[in-house]
Amino acid sequence: MPRLFDGADKAISLSCVGTLMSDDHLVLAGGGHTHALILRRWSMKPSSRPKGLITLINRASFTLYSGMLPGLISGSYNISEVLIDLRVLAEQAGVVFIVAEITGLNLKENLIRLRGRPSICYTRISIDVGSETYIGKENQSEKKKFFEVPIRPLEKAIQFIEKQDHELLDSTKEPFTVVGSGLTAIEVALALRIRWHMRPIRLQAEPEKLRSKFKQALLDSNIKLIDRNQIISGPKLLCTGSHSPGWLRNSRLPVDTSGRVLTTSTLQVISHPSLFAVGDCGVIKDNYRPPSGVWAVRASKVLAKNLERCGKNLKPCAWYPQRRSLYLIGGERLKSRQKVAWLFWSGLLIGPHPWLWKCKQAIDRKFLKGFDLATSMTKGNQISENEMGCRGCAAKLPAEPLKGALKSADYETLGSQPEDAYLIAFSQGAESFYQSVDGFPALVSDPWLNGRMSTLHACSDIWAMGASVTSAQVVITLPKVPEKIQQEFLAQSLLGVKSALEPQGAKLIGGHTIEARSDSPQPSSFGIQMALSINGCLSSGVRPWTKGGMQLGDELLISRGIGSGVLFAASRVGQGCPKDLDSAMKILATSQHDAIRSLLKVEAENFPIPAVHACTDITGFGLLGHLEEMLVACNSLRDKSKKPLLKLKLQADLIPSFDGALDLLESGFFSTLAPHNRRAWRSLVKAKKHHSFIDLVFGEDNNYGSKQQKRILELIVDPQTCGPLLLSCSSKIASTLIANGPWKKIGCVDLLSRN
Repeated sequence: MPRLFDGADKAISLSCVGTLMSDDHLVLAGGGHTHALILRRWSMKPSSRPKGLITLINRASFTLYSGMLPGLISGSYNISEVLIDLRVLAEQAGVVFIVAEITGLNLKENLIRLRGRPSICYTRISIDVGSETYIGKENQSEKKKFFEVPIRPLEKAIQFIEKQDHELLDSTKEPFTVVGSGLTAIEVALALRIRWHMRPIRLQAEPEKLRSKFKQALLDSNIKLIDRNQIISGPKLLCTGSHSPGWLRNSRLPVDTSGRVLTTSTLQVISHPSLFAVGDCGVIKDNYRPPSGVWAVRASKVLAKNLERCGKNLKPCAWYPQRRSLYLIGGERLKSRQKVAWLFWSGLLIGPHPWLWKCKQAIDRKFLKGFDLATSMTKGNQISENEMGCRGCAAKLPAEPLKGALKSADYETLGSQPEDAYLIAFSQGAESFYQSVDGFPALVSDPWLNGRMSTLHACSDIWAMGASVTSAQVVITLPKVPEKIQQEFLAQSLLGVKSALEPQGAKLIGGHTIEARSDSPQPSSFGIQMALSINGCLSSGVRPWTKGGMQLGDELLISRGIGSGVLFAASRVGQGCPKDLDSAMKILATSQHDAIRSLLKVEAENFPIPAVHACTDITGFGLLGHLEEMLVACNSLRDKSKKPLLKLKLQADLIPSFDGALDLLESGFFSTLAPHNRRAWRSLVKAKKHHSFIDLVFGEDNNYGSKQQKRILELIVDPQTCGPLLLSCSSKIASTLIANGPWKKIGCVDLLSRN
């Protein structure tokens, strides 16, 4: 097989490959309101989207709508009502989406630096990363003594507030303090009073900066006003102004005193016409405006047009925003528990009135409703049934046609032998070598992350043998896109492969690249397909783990949760909580080779008695399908030896699942492979002559057909990408593994009794 890098004159460092420049690559740095509105525009009107590759980078797959933050804090909304799903929006707009933290810019080489992964090249970049809370020297010095959190980033502030909820009834706890003299501090303090009716709340501010109506509202809400110079203790939420993120302040771009990037009236950064800056992190020079979502919304039309015009080498448009804006500040009358709001415009303060609160609610809900409309219109008009098919390991061929094809081709033995990695070389007293192959269409639009996850998924077959990964070869199919974009896709994919192999001490030793002959999807990075051949070795005298070695009395342990298939399936149609998918993705992108190394240590300590009796990885056929493989392999061997057959007891309430997965399954969402996997339910059905091979025990909920049972039945056939490892071991070994993590017990091995 040809090497990817052949010859000294062609040997290119992978770290250098990742910095090769791609023609016509627009990067949207940050998922602020302006960029979100532009994505909505392109999803509803794809013809207006600039040609070439477009990539959105944000630290999370969602952005919180700041206008509804006080309502979220007060409990008027839940988090799903106040967020914009950037992953779905980007996909509908034909934009590659990357979840990563931006750490800097290399203006000389046109690179945007990301934490923990390769830099991304750009030809043009638009910056909308919002702002961070300004923390003065006085707060920085107190930080060593007191627990305090800035209001921005918003996600961390919400987590901080949620952690404080359990202290509501503890009268010994110190009061909660909001620090700041602006409208944000007042609104947050009033929202916290609605959330915590009894807890002592203080606002530390400069009294002379507060209007008398707000002072009265604070007094009526039993919020104590204290001077900024007073030294206090206890938890604090800082609403002390804002400035741009540190990496942007240090980027050598022209900035004002708060670090906001200075632009021309066309929103292009001064002296950098290929860079744009908007939202709280950008401001037009000589046309100052305070950071506010009002201007972010109005700037979106101008920025969208200018990005589109610059892509066609047309002159950009100028924008002259108004200097004043209208604010609606929400609150509550404590005695009547009536929601009210104030209207603030150009020094004029009106309210509080209930009808202003209703007006604020209507405006906020209408704004977010526009994003639902954008994605629903796109799904209804542009995405075919084939494009909605699940990706990753859920694109696997179902078990029945696979077995049928193998039988027709006279390879039936391959289908009856469930091991996924096979011995390819062995010599007495030396290492033994194993090989496996796996691959699938791109699971995510991020080429680097897709390369990493594809590699980790392929490695799991080797890990399940108890072997260490030593090397890999890869076949990558690239979409039909311009050469420079193909080069960037390939480079990022290879760097993703490298990030998964190197920590294991493994290398990429070769492979092939192929250009697809079908039309490229949108975003085009979804056209990437990868297949990897993984090589692994076992030290001399070490016994490989198999699927068929389960023993009577063993316990079944699993290394991580399941339910990724339904999370991805729901996301493809704009459903599910993006926060849940973010959490699952973080776990899926984590290598399990350390867990295997820990297992091997336990194995060595128990030598010559095997610690692990059987092991497999949970992938496309789901938990139940792979358990069935293990049981069939085990009972085939026992039947030949005239030993009693075994059955499995699976404890439904012990099966770990990703956040949100069970709720989605109950709502009727499922992966495209799941209906085929349901055939494995036959293992659970009790026949007339003998008990089921797998007993699924539901504990107290024994009502057949209950919601709980249906959810679990769907969960255990949900296809997994980068799924968990599953092993069978003695109860003694299980106790050790569970204590040290990440293993969790989900069942046990018992005798199959016959009537």
